[in-house]
Amino acid sequence: MSYVPPTGLLTVDSIEPAVLVLPGLVTRDEVPRLCEAVRTLLGTTGAGVVVCDVAGLGPPGLTAVDVLARMELAARRAGGRIRLRGPDPALRALLDLVGLRFETCDGSGSHGLPGPVEAERQPEEREPAGRVQEEVEPGDAAL
Repeated sequence: MSYVPPTGLLTVDSIEPAVLVLPGLVTRDEVPRLCEAVRTLLGTTGAGVVVCDVAGLGPPGLTAVDVLARMELAARRAGGRIRLRGPDPALRALLDLVGLRFETCDGSGSHGLPGPVEAERQPEEREPAGRVQEEVEPGDAAL
């Protein structure tokens, strides 16, 4: 059996990801609407990615982190993910502080680091497993 590689450039079917703009401060009441918007955009574009423009988000807080994490969870459950466009350095620092890493992209569409959202965890320090023996006094109530 032989294979002849094609000549010239390969044809690539590129699908432009949809953009969801988060204007101003977001609240927890908006989470269901934003998650539904992410699922809808993933279903209609077929790109597997929704670009979330967070440049107008304002001063970041834990509510913004919660909203972004829930949007990413909704996207993953729908078979996709979100990328952040225009994150404020303070938002990036806050996401880093809580252990979340989001993939970002600049205005030109090039994708940068860090990678997709994931929680960073530190290994737990535990004492070595051993036997614990407790004395039971007659008449002690069972817990």
